[in-house]
Amino acid sequence: MRMNDAIRKVVMPKWGLSMTSGKVTEWIASEGDEIADGDDLAEIDTDKIAGALESADEGVLRRIIAQVGEDVPVGATIALIAPADVPDAELDEAALLAREELDSGAVAEVAGPVTGSVEVDGRTVCFAALGEGEETVVLVHGYGGDKNSWLFVQEPLSQSHTVYALDLPGHGESTKDVGDGSLDVLAGAVLGLLAERGIERAHLVGHSLGGAVVVAAAAREPARVASLTLIAPAGFGSRINAGYLRGFAEARSRRELKPHLAALFADPGQVTRQLADDLMRYKRLDGVDKALGALLGTLLDGDEPALDVAPLLSEVDVPVAVVWGRQDAVLPATNGEGLDDVEYVERAGHMVHLEQPNAVVVAVNAVTNRR
Repeated sequence: MRMNDAIRKVVMPKWGLSMTSGKVTEWIASEGDEIADGDDLAEIDTDKIAGALESADEGVLRRIIAQVGEDVPVGATIALIAPADVPDAELDEAALLAREELDSGAVAEVAGPVTGSVEVDGRTVCFAALGEGEETVVLVHGYGGDKNSWLFVQEPLSQSHTVYALDLPGHGESTKDVGDGSLDVLAGAVLGLLAERGIERAHLVGHSLGGAVVVAAAAREPARVASLTLIAPAGFGSRINAGYLRGFAEARSRRELKPHLAALFADPGQVTRQLADDLMRYKRLDGVDKALGALLGTLLDGDEPALDVAPLLSEVDVPVAVVWGRQDAVLPATNGEGLDDVEYVERAGHMVHLEQPNAVVVAVNAVTNRR
């Protein structure tokens, strides 16, 4: 029996390269609820971090398939959304098929991001690409982050764009050599990725240090940049949590690191043992200490911000969106007071793209549509 096209499947998403399954820890929506695009449906727990699954469709949540606490393979149907006028019999049939698929484990493998690397100025820059849209979005993480920090943002953006998440030099799988750690080196890595991948023009999205990096890239080669989305960007305002940055750089164990990570989130429950363990594995890689030290000098002048990219932004003539978590304890939201049209996000700290990813997705989609 062919399923009615009006019935839309909600599937377990693939958040990150290593994710093979997830667990519904709470259904936020209930059967019978009216659902809009972007509404939170369920809390999903992965092997990395927990997050809210947002709807990509509109209609009524007609059937819940996956139960709370159940391990579900990536790509398996966990719920069904359909208009109210679709007969219950058709929903029952579709739900039965989805449940049988889930019970059998015969779930089609979901294609995740395609990984690769390019050589830029003698440095290897690694990336993960997803989507086949005509326009390209490039996601640039912050200090100590990597391409996986965009796990809740890359997939929804890939529905309408080709989306690259890269590892800046000194981070992730990229070369740990950052030279003098300057914005010029980091911006060069972003522009080099565009050149090597044959991307004539891209929408750049940068978080924290990555925000300063994409502004510098746009000022350096404006013809290559179609828009900027800045998420809690460094280089604006006069306040910075120097204690967090130094604590992150200097931590030598999970026990030393974990208290500092609380500054990243409005919800301290996001600071899991897995997150701390993953970061410690990164920090123990050869060359990381030196890289973080060099980049610390780019970010800090004593206990004050060393970067001021506002003059560079004034030179850039492209649409700009700014998103800031109200409870940011690393780069306080008051740093955005000199910027136009800042979207302040409630219940979000410095990692707004992990805590409230839909706010970032909406901002990026909006700015990419501005001309």
